[in-house]
This record gives sequence, C-alpha cells and structure tokens, in this order.
Amino acid sequence: MSDIQYFTHEGLEAIKAELNELKHVERPKVIQAIAEARDKGDLSENAEYDAAKEAQGHLEDKIAQMEHLLANARVIDSSLLNTDKVSILCKVKVKNHNVGKEAVYQLVSEKEANLKENKISIKSAIGAGLLGKAKGDVVEITVPAGLVKLEVLDISL
Repeated sequence: MSDIQYFTHEGLEAIKAELNELKHVERPKVIQAIAEARDKGDLSENAEYDAAKEAQGHLEDKIAQMEHLLANARVIDSSLLNTDKVSILCKVKVKNHNVGKEAVYQLVSEKEANLKENKISIKSAIGAGLLGKAKGDVVEITVPAGLVKLEVLDISL
C-alpha cells in the first residue's frame, strides 16, 4: 500500500511550517519542562517529570509522523490536470437533488480537508463518490445521513 499523499503547494508549505514549529518551538519548551521537573528532586515520585516525559513522547511521535508524511508528499502541478473528469484539486459544482441546492467543493488530500473552505477529502464519501465523474453525471452516494443524489454541473481548477 502506498503512503504517497498529494498536496497543493500551499498545503505542503503549511505542513512544513507546522513541523518547523514543533521542532524549533515546542520541542525546546518540552525539554525545558523536563529540566525544571528534574531539578525538583526525586524522579520516582515526580508527577511533573512524568507528565513532561509523556508530553515529550507525544511530541516526538507527532514529529516522526509529520516527517514521514513529508517524505511521501507529492505536490500536484495543476497545469497537468484536465477538467474532463473530477480529480484531486478540481473544484466541482454539484447539485444536490435531495434538497435542490448547489454547492462547490474542491477535492484535496485528507490533510488539507477543511469543510469551512469547502475543501473535502478525496477519501471522504462524497469526495470518493465524485472522483472520475464527468460533467452531467449523476451519482448516488451513501453518507451518514443516508443516500444523497448529486449531479456534476461543472468541473474547474
């Protein structure tokens, strides 16, 4: 199974910035907290030390996960995409036949998904259901609220 994840340039830069923050701001804070707790004496009964060491473990796990993500990240060149069919990075205008309303979604990677910005993951039920569809296609997708019927009205970048 491939660990490759596709990102927009902006999405990849945001991940790099977060990793930089964890390494150069959060890690020194945790190291300082451990040092302060260690200075308080007996480590066997020092809850502050235990909490700081646990926080360090969580932080290092998150850093390792993000480094793995970056090692397998690929930036998608939108100039190579076409809008004949729905694919990652495409903006898809759909009509929800259940409620008669239209919406525009951009399909992105899981890490870039943000419903407030109408960015949905290609691995979400709606995202996966729209992938590969063409303008005019009608698709029925099972979502937690039931079955939704969407018509692809337009595809753009």
